[in-house]
Amino acid sequence: MNSLKYGIVGFHGKMGREIFDYFSSFGDECVLKKDVDLFEQTDTPQVIIDFSSPSALEETIRLCREHNSALVVGTTALEERHFEMLRELANKVPVVQSYNFSTGINILRKILREYSRYFSDWDAAMVEIHHNQKKDAPSGTAKMLRNDMNRDIPISSLRIGGVFGEHTVIFSNAGEVVEIKHSALSRRAFSIGVRHAALFTLKKQNGFYSYEDVLDENLL
Repeated sequence: MNSLKYGIVGFHGKMGREIFDYFSSFGDECVLKKDVDLFEQTDTPQVIIDFSSPSALEETIRLCREHNSALVVGTTALEERHFEMLRELANKVPVVQSYNFSTGINILRKILREYSRYFSDWDAAMVEIHHNQKKDAPSGTAKMLRNDMNRDIPISSLRIGGVFGEHTVIFSNAGEVVEIKHSALSRRAFSIGVRHAALFTLKKQNGFYSYEDVLDENLL
């Protein structure tokens, strides 16, 4: 993989620090650091990474336009107006948006889209667990998985301890239970995917992409 020059919005956050540490192990250079009380820039970023909050997205998009930088965004709790802003930006630069950059979760999405139809006459539910500082419930990932099943299933959300992320989809009938579960063991599961997405944007002119698009290209 090639090294890159990148920026982080939400630099002081847990994911911001994790991304910085992981990218640094490849010799990547963080040339723009942005947070509530921080703005440092030493060069033009090829891609800006935002794992902050919806309220910061407008400024992130402004920075992308100013520097003609691609965008990788993993911020949760986005509303339709935010997606409209992202799609407009995608006319100019590559944008990769996902609520979860874990490779395993995105493989699980493909499995659910393909096979959940076999459970159409079974009861179904989901349990998702995250750390006690996560603000949104259900998680954006849980909502994605429910949409992939094309069923309005109930989601139980737990916020306890320091759990990085756990999602269990449960199918049951009168005689048996099938569970499909994914657990993130550390934030490294997400930073690996973020770097794949950042490098993916270097190959693209513009467009709005998901992390599944990144995975599919890596399989070619």
